[in-house]
Amino acid sequence: MPSSALRQRGLTIGYIADRTGLAPSAIRYYEDEGLVTPDRNDSGHRRYDRSDIRRLSFVMISQGLGFTISEIREALTDLPENRTPNKGDWARISRRFGKVLDDRIEQMQALRARLDGCIGCGCLSLKTCSLYNPKDKARTRGQGPRYVMGDRSDEI
Repeated sequence: MPSSALRQRGLTIGYIADRTGLAPSAIRYYEDEGLVTPDRNDSGHRRYDRSDIRRLSFVMISQGLGFTISEIREALTDLPENRTPNKGDWARISRRFGKVLDDRIEQMQALRARLDGCIGCGCLSLKTCSLYNPKDKARTRGQGPRYVMGDRSDEI
């Protein structure tokens, strides 16, 4: 690491950008959103902890998986502020996000399996709808694609 990147009070935004692949403007945005909280040196420049590299990487991965900034911020509040997060800290977040991801995977698999047939949307546009959703009975379960959302045609 270049000596200019590491100062008394931490890592520069340029170094963090280099390590994460994020633009400095994105890092500042994540700071505004409360996802990282750098210190400021006497000149007012941001100084980051080494653990912010992992924190920002987690943000990038989580966003790529469809998590919102709000969901990510909530998860990161469980990380300690007085020390670098350890494997156990990250494992707790992983378990929470893992459950959400498992649910999303199940929903995507259901969609993939039913995409070529009726999904219980009530459109009645397919000739086979009378087989999957006779008289639009799926509608009695509520709005939306009922079969993709977990309802089964034999339950209706």
